[in-house]
Amino acid sequence: MKFTLSWLKDHLETTASVDEIAEALTDLGLEVEEVVNPAEKLSAFTLAKVQSAEQHPDADRLRVCMVETDEGVKQIVCGAPNARAGITVVLAKPGDYVPGIDVTLSVGKIRGVESHGMMASERELELSDEHTGIIELPSGEVGQRFTDWLAENRPEAVDPVIEIAITPNRPDALGVRGVARDLAARGLGKLKPLEIPAVEEAFAAPVSVTIEPALKEKGCPLFAGRVIRGVKNGPSPDWLQKRLKAIGLRPISTLVDITNYFTFDLNRPLHVFDLKKVAGNLAIKPAEGGEEFLALDEKTYPVRAGDMVICDDKGVESLAGIMGGEASGADEDTVDVFLESAYWDPITIAATGRALKINSDARYRFERGVDPAFTLPGLDLATRMVLDLCGGEASELVMDGAVPESARAYRLDPARVVSLVGMDIPEAEQRATLEALGFTLKGDMASPPSWRPDILGEADLVEEVARIASLTKLIGKPLARETTGVPGPILTPMQVRERMARRTIASLGYNECVTYSFIDEAAAKLFGGGADATRLENPISSEMTHMRPDLLPGLLQAASRNQARGFGDLALFEVGPAFAGGEPGEQVVQAAGLLVGQAGPRDPWGSRRPVDLYDAKADAEAVLAAIGAPARAQINRKLAGWWHPGRAGNVALGPNMLATFGEVHPKVLREMGVKGPAVAFSIWLENVPFPKKKGATRPALEISDLQAVERDFAFVVDAGVEALTAVNAALGADKKLIESVNVFDQFTGAKAEEQMGAGKKSIALSVRMQPSDKTLTDAEIEAVSKKIVEKVSKATGGTLRG
Repeated sequence: MKFTLSWLKDHLETTASVDEIAEALTDLGLEVEEVVNPAEKLSAFTLAKVQSAEQHPDADRLRVCMVETDEGVKQIVCGAPNARAGITVVLAKPGDYVPGIDVTLSVGKIRGVESHGMMASERELELSDEHTGIIELPSGEVGQRFTDWLAENRPEAVDPVIEIAITPNRPDALGVRGVARDLAARGLGKLKPLEIPAVEEAFAAPVSVTIEPALKEKGCPLFAGRVIRGVKNGPSPDWLQKRLKAIGLRPISTLVDITNYFTFDLNRPLHVFDLKKVAGNLAIKPAEGGEEFLALDEKTYPVRAGDMVICDDKGVESLAGIMGGEASGADEDTVDVFLESAYWDPITIAATGRALKINSDARYRFERGVDPAFTLPGLDLATRMVLDLCGGEASELVMDGAVPESARAYRLDPARVVSLVGMDIPEAEQRATLEALGFTLKGDMASPPSWRPDILGEADLVEEVARIASLTKLIGKPLARETTGVPGPILTPMQVRERMARRTIASLGYNECVTYSFIDEAAAKLFGGGADATRLENPISSEMTHMRPDLLPGLLQAASRNQARGFGDLALFEVGPAFAGGEPGEQVVQAAGLLVGQAGPRDPWGSRRPVDLYDAKADAEAVLAAIGAPARAQINRKLAGWWHPGRAGNVALGPNMLATFGEVHPKVLREMGVKGPAVAFSIWLENVPFPKKKGATRPALEISDLQAVERDFAFVVDAGVEALTAVNAALGADKKLIESVNVFDQFTGAKAEEQMGAGKKSIALSVRMQPSDKTLTDAEIEAVSKKIVEKVSKATGGTLRG
């Protein structure tokens, strides 16, 4: 959005400088992107007077001029045909930068004659394209700054141009008057009243307008216009052309320039139809589709079925709210026109404009929302300007529809400025601010003006008050504490546990994956899922049809993709939800890890080996220990079908399963496309008992200073008895005293059967007893040892080896 300072002053009575205005605009949220001040590049030039102009001794077209300057008489060689004695000129001295030719002057010789500067033309100073001669001024004193002379005689030449960035929520600032309103509310001047003139309606309009009923609801609530006959459409006045040129628009004709002027001045896009090119009446309706439309930008667009258009009896004459048609556009021969002003639905305009890829100033404003209540007043103002500049007479108003209702009100709570923004602004100042912005206040209710569609709640009122007061006045203050002392924990115990599990697994060398919670049906069935209860109603792809029953499918799929790209050795993990069903209570939080390939890099000592179940077991136990699982958990083999039946195990507290570790079933690896070996672990984080005492502090570390006692036991058992059975039995002999039980030897094979009998083996256990209150006596040690032998013998059916 561009405008000049003089244009702004048409709406704002102010004495503020350009710098003050630019700073205020940015502070108000209308960020200034650029200020182009012509006076800055002309500030070095001064006025001078030519005393004499003699023929150059060595050039027919050059003259040697003696010029009176503020530094005395200077000799200047000039080739302009109008260089002569007695004229007042604009002088550029040595050292001055001339913008039109991009040169910094210096003293030089032209055909052997020294020249101390130059007398400038308008093109050399970028005032116009005129370059047939040097500037001749009708008045002025020698030494006077050229910018001062321009300010008095041609103020538009030094009129600063301000460009601001408009956020999508501020359509009111797309007109110069909206910008002036904000500055007036800030206190940088007074907003001038906008007078709506009465239009003398001289005759009945020969054209009617209709809106298709379906479009009145959403599309075009109001369409109005007026015929003006007997106009003369020549070049627009000099002041209007200069304003449009200053903001980068090309003047075309008076009628077109008027519509462009209202677009930027009052944010009211308009359109004029040449009446002799319109066949019959005008109608706003959806396009049938397939029409070819030649727009004013001289490009042809295919009109889609359903696009909102303005038609006459011949067909499409305008893309509603976006761009008019070349066929009915005004030209120099136009005598009678139909001046249109309408309110278009922003969403409809945006959809059509984006589909056809048409960018216009009208579309830019309508899709953000213009003032619906200004539709008819804007038409009256434009009619008055057309009559003043082009002559003619106006018809009565023709219209269809009505101004859409935009009235709404929100409660103004002065205290919310402090709570939402942190600024203490008196209530009287808040109310004055809103009134200056056009709000209507009744009691504690504030009604936004029709040109502010972005005001949609009480918080928006606070934002307006704070914005005008200036957020630069906001002073940073620490938040007040509601309680004293150490604040309570923010994360829930489960969130803390998830974080601890994630950090622990990462510290073990795993790389975290974040996979989708959706997997394909075949993969879900491999892991006990795939039922209708977990099927998605509307999956985004055929590979994401079911909620995952476990985290391992996603990790295995990631491993398969990595192996396909040449990465064979992998350590992946994920922490997230798994779904046993479709109800809220059937969701669990898991931590899962997957090891694939070899453990460790290749080296000269041959230490590289395939990963095995003990790697997964060690990592699972490390994670369980980190999240506070009891050390006395048992291991069993009640395994799910996707684990290897002989090389996996569960960590459990009775019936409560905490984790599973071991090799993944070869069939599952084959189905998932993973080349083994592959071992994994899954931990059910919610199944690990939470501490009974809730607090942020950890319990005190309990260490016994009494001597521990270790005893070794060897049992002869059947070859099919698992060592785990013996270990669990020994641990149960005295849960308070026995700290740990480990298997340190197994004697199996033919030699074992020769010594102990067919189908037998020997299991050796090391039992560590740790007293906590007194040193153990021999009798107490023997009593515990006897219990261990009894428990293991009963559980395994074995006997103590002699």
